[in-house]
Amino acid sequence: MDIASPITAVKGIGEKTQKAFAKMGVYTVGDILLHFPRDYVKFPEITDIDELNNVNESSTYAIHAVIKKAPVVKNTARMQITLQDIGSPGHMIQLVWYRMPYLKAQLVQGRHLIFYGHIKPKGGRYVMEQPVVYEVQKYEAIRDTLQPVYSVTSGVTNNLIVKTIKETLSHDTLLSDYLPKDIRHRYGFCEYNYAMKQIHFPDNFDALVEARRRLVFDEFFLFIMGMRYQNKKQQKDKNEFEFTDDAFIDGLIGKLPYELTGAQKKTIDEIRQDIKSPYVMQRLIQGDVGSGKTIVAFLLMAWASKCGYQSAIMAPTEVLANQHYETFCSLVGQFGLDSPVVLLTGSMTAKQKREAYARLENEKNALIIGTHALIQEKADFSNLSLVITDEQHRFGVRQREALTTRGNPPHVLVMSATPIPRTLAIILYGDLDISIIDELPAQRLPIKNCVVGTSYRPKAYSFIEKQIHMGRQAYVICPMVEESEGLDAENVTDYAVKLREALPDDICVEILHGKMKPKEKNRIMEAFASGEIQVLVSTTVVEVGVNVPNATVMMVENAERFGLAQLHQLRGRVGRGKHQSYCIFMSASKSKETKERLSILNKSNDGFFIASEDLKLRGPGDLFGIRQSGILDFKLGDVFQDAKILQRASEAAEQLISEDEKLENQNHQNLREYLQKYIREGMLETTL
Repeated sequence: MDIASPITAVKGIGEKTQKAFAKMGVYTVGDILLHFPRDYVKFPEITDIDELNNVNESSTYAIHAVIKKAPVVKNTARMQITLQDIGSPGHMIQLVWYRMPYLKAQLVQGRHLIFYGHIKPKGGRYVMEQPVVYEVQKYEAIRDTLQPVYSVTSGVTNNLIVKTIKETLSHDTLLSDYLPKDIRHRYGFCEYNYAMKQIHFPDNFDALVEARRRLVFDEFFLFIMGMRYQNKKQQKDKNEFEFTDDAFIDGLIGKLPYELTGAQKKTIDEIRQDIKSPYVMQRLIQGDVGSGKTIVAFLLMAWASKCGYQSAIMAPTEVLANQHYETFCSLVGQFGLDSPVVLLTGSMTAKQKREAYARLENEKNALIIGTHALIQEKADFSNLSLVITDEQHRFGVRQREALTTRGNPPHVLVMSATPIPRTLAIILYGDLDISIIDELPAQRLPIKNCVVGTSYRPKAYSFIEKQIHMGRQAYVICPMVEESEGLDAENVTDYAVKLREALPDDICVEILHGKMKPKEKNRIMEAFASGEIQVLVSTTVVEVGVNVPNATVMMVENAERFGLAQLHQLRGRVGRGKHQSYCIFMSASKSKETKERLSILNKSNDGFFIASEDLKLRGPGDLFGIRQSGILDFKLGDVFQDAKILQRASEAAEQLISEDEKLENQNHQNLREYLQKYIREGMLETTL
């Protein structure tokens, strides 16, 4: 067995479990090792059920009890439910398990067991839902250790992942360290096998920190090496497109009903210079949410159309692609342009796609809007001069090739709404020139913010209700999809139930999360965008993908679990229309540091300032919970929290390439092979 072996090579993994793992993107032995814990728990002391007093709903408990009678198994229309009462009349707790009938065999009369989970009052009694069952001795053995908590899916439990990874790591020869020894020694990194074992099953907190430091470095180092290595192999593509009539774009700017900001004008000038240069443009526009990147994109695409060329913009979701399409059609009409606008998305019917393909082939100056379907579908472009992508779809080599099977390599513009300090942007986007739009349009109303404790929740609900009855909409963000062992965080599914109970029946509350099927996600986002849904309870999947000017309230639960930059991005989902918007950051934390960190959001609406402050405040002690998503798809690394490691990875990569550009040195053979595999398997391009 090696890391390339299928997951079925692991003892105990059959066909059924293999299919369940596949839903999580786990196909091989290597994949399961890279399925890192998302948190760790240290189990509480054992509490005898007769000693249980003053239950705190947010805390976890390990209850010791004796099984006095057999469990009850109920078969409902939706699922099988196992019920077990423990304790005496004065200290009774009902245990509830869903879809876990096999537990009946463990719940034997007279047996002493530990039940671990949250306790909640329900219907006049205490209830523990989905508790984990331990034998007393086994619980005692793990009580003082850090236990991993993994992301799971239907058919895959945390215990199954733990068992699978333990079995995998028992093979000592499974992994080889590809990082050159001189780099390891220079920065004081531990060996790869040790790091992998400690990240999953740490001996102690210090070992965990050491393991994470090494593996985060690896992520950044491979990413930077991959980018640089690819760039060294490629020469800049020659610019074959002649953009004339510079005054045309100035004429469009003059017709806008508002003044462009200085930063927007500067960015357009930088792009003009690129487009006039001998080589095709490779540029990143970094602009805060609402800074006006879309109008810049439209102006450039209209210019390309005037010059007789096609241009395309790729949106991260179908809903946003449809919104761009409507906006661009409106602008073309407003400016009186003779430019066709074409939409291509994955969910279009076969007939609609055929019509779109025909237009792409025949309409040589079309403005093309779509999702990733633009490169996945069998589309033949004609005269494609410019491709604009969202950060979620950074433009890799294979993508570029997919768009240039006919014709010359196009100019590439990447748009990012994630404000990160320029020093980090240069490292992460070293293959791109950078423009920054750091001004908001003058007509935008500043968002009103407040950071509050959980006791404020009823008032927040009343405020949301008032806004909705004024015709507005609201987002509520939770960090999780489902309740999980050992994590005291609000989850989307349960939260929506609570919110429906708290709000009047005429208010439609729906949920949105990343585990939904794309079709269902699109349906929910479209219904919210059209106003059918008044309150959307969501995970951070709403960071990108939908523009709802009518939404005026953003409420974030467990705000302490997010990075400041991510909270700022979430906040940017509101304040897009003419009405005053509000953002409520809800936090259960009593920590002075947490309050200080969140208060920065009250002081400023400037994403770049917030990103810099985030960088200053977050350190290596902030190991769990606060993670900035949406920048790049790193499994462990966080460019804010791990900025120093990112800089070291950049230094190490640049030095290595300068000393051994082709990695021909004998000491670099393992790295060369691993890097080739990393690039070959598309890891670089999915990360990009």
